[in-house]
Amino acid sequence: MDLNSLMFVALAMVAAGGVFYVFVYPHMSGEARAEKRQAALKTGGGVVASKRVVERSTDASARRKQVADSLKEIDNKAKTKKLSLDARISQAGLDWTKSKFMMVSVISGVVGGGLVFYVSGEFLYIPPGMLIGGFGVPNWFLSFCKKRRIAKFVKEFPNAVDVIIRGIKAGLPLGDCVRIIAGEAVEPVRSEFRQIVEATTMGLSIAEGCERLVERVPVPEANFFSIVINIQQKAGGNLSEALGNLSRVLRDRAKMQMKVKAMSSEAKASAGIIGALPFIVTGLVYLSSPGYIELLWITSTGRMVMAVAGFWMFIGVMSMKKMINFDM
Repeated sequence: MDLNSLMFVALAMVAAGGVFYVFVYPHMSGEARAEKRQAALKTGGGVVASKRVVERSTDASARRKQVADSLKEIDNKAKTKKLSLDARISQAGLDWTKSKFMMVSVISGVVGGGLVFYVSGEFLYIPPGMLIGGFGVPNWFLSFCKKRRIAKFVKEFPNAVDVIIRGIKAGLPLGDCVRIIAGEAVEPVRSEFRQIVEATTMGLSIAEGCERLVERVPVPEANFFSIVINIQQKAGGNLSEALGNLSRVLRDRAKMQMKVKAMSSEAKASAGIIGALPFIVTGLVYLSSPGYIELLWITSTGRMVMAVAGFWMFIGVMSMKKMINFDM
């Protein structure tokens, strides 16, 4: 056999081995079946992964919808709720009854009418004096007591939230943390949380008790706290982390309010000086020329001028107050 024949036989054997390795060997060794199984697993795993992604997105959207519904429900309750006289007295922190408030209003009206008659000497000004004394002064007193009590509550409320956070991290349930605040916190936080404890004793949940807290203390801080508790009760989640974020937000709001108060103090001082100028000028003119300025309260025309000037001065003071007060 010559060299060409040997080379032809060798090439034929190499070609046959290549064909055998490519087409026959995978079926005999099981590599083809393994590749098929791997492809099937990859396809199935992709389907499972896509299903999991879809389920996660569905759960997230459902959770967001639940949170949005909870926020909308709480907001609607706060808007549609009309305060009664008992609720306003409770917000002011007074232990008065409705009849006692009515009696105080009547006495204040009679005193106001008598003072106006004593100063003016005319019966025409008695009804306005009685209206101011009977309706304006008692309502102003309730508003003053309410603002003072709410300011104390807002100042101490972040400390109460911190107590709940530390208690939950230590393993205490939320109810026990609320009882600790109801027994050891500073007023008026202590009395408000005591009412939450009493509500839970009567069969209500802590979330419902927090909703009543918003009715008694209508401030954003209490509303935020009620929203967090309601969402955690309905949707679950890490309550200590949520309350920790709330505590930081409340303290940042307090810092911002102090900063706004400091920045607006100059404007408030200017408004106070402008509002006091008419009385100061009147007093100085009376000291220098009493007969000249007495015409304002001796004659009927002067009294009418003083009434109109007082009305417009009241409008100006309210306008300045609106301009220098900022809602947080």
